[in-house]
Amino acid sequence: MTYHHTRHVSGWVGWIWFAGMLMIIAGVFNIIGGLYAVINDDVYVRTPLRLLFFDVSTWGWLHLIFGVVLLATGLAVSVGQTWARVVAAILVMLNAMTQLTWIGVNPWWSLAVIAVDVLVLYALIVHGREARQLDT
Repeated sequence: MTYHHTRHVSGWVGWIWFAGMLMIIAGVFNIIGGLYAVINDDVYVRTPLRLLFFDVSTWGWLHLIFGVVLLATGLAVSVGQTWARVVAAILVMLNAMTQLTWIGVNPWWSLAVIAVDVLVLYALIVHGREARQLDT
């Protein structure tokens, strides 16, 4: 006799995969931007009205490393790894906070990104376990 246990999986699992795919895309963009900044550090313009904490090469290396972390975490989130959900939630929160620094430059874009970050956080934190259940 075989017993099958049914598991309730909501549509929020799609948001988990969406979060993973967004992280993969953001990771690739950060890797490209970071490499570009390291190779061509004269492309970025510094103005006296803006404060740049690092030189452009350092900024490029940070984006490159962050991109690799995002890419790896996004892949792990997509397959339902619990550790990746925790790391992803931290990264998404950091992204939402950094968007606040850009809100004066691109207010609509920053608000849109923050809104998506909130949805992704909700999916990761509240419904993240459902993505893991699909693998078992």
